[in-house]
Amino acid sequence: MSETKNVMIVGVGGQGSLLASKLLGRLLLDAGYDVKVSEVHGMSQRGGSVVTYVRYGDKVYSPLVDEGEADYIISFELLEAARWLPYLKKDGQIVTNIQQIDPMPVITGAMEYPTDLVEKMKQTGAKVDAIDCLSLAQQAGSAKAVNIVLMGRLSHYFDMPDEAWQKAMEAVVPAKFLEMNKKAFELGKNV
Repeated sequence: MSETKNVMIVGVGGQGSLLASKLLGRLLLDAGYDVKVSEVHGMSQRGGSVVTYVRYGDKVYSPLVDEGEADYIISFELLEAARWLPYLKKDGQIVTNIQQIDPMPVITGAMEYPTDLVEKMKQTGAKVDAIDCLSLAQQAGSAKAVNIVLMGRLSHYFDMPDEAWQKAMEAVVPAKFLEMNKKAFELGKNV
């Protein structure tokens, strides 16, 4: 009997969190887990904060994750990682892109973008794996591949063979983008 594990995928609308959650959900389904993937919650149009939950185990009853329950937080943007930090378990892992996208209060000048967020998260005791996913995605051929770079980095924390990730990618990524996404996954995995 395996305990239910919880993954939160957080970011800003338009960054590809839906594809990332589909990829992870497919990988886990193929591995024989019961999987619940929530819909995208939040302002899913470009620019708003979004969160998707992926829960898996022998039997999963609800797709939602409460504060202090996330085994993993996968973040497309640095401030979003910090925003959702209260949801991380004590021994949980954050995998985050270091990219900074100014939220509306910063754009309007009402606030400043916080500094040293990776260090501040680490000071809370969180395990933070922060990488420049945008540069790696551009290297793969598209800035839109940040989501797959993050999945490649996440693969370090999952005991799943590379072939399983590749099979899941083939199932959810449109054929015309598959090679570029496979390259993005490899770049994230090997950073």
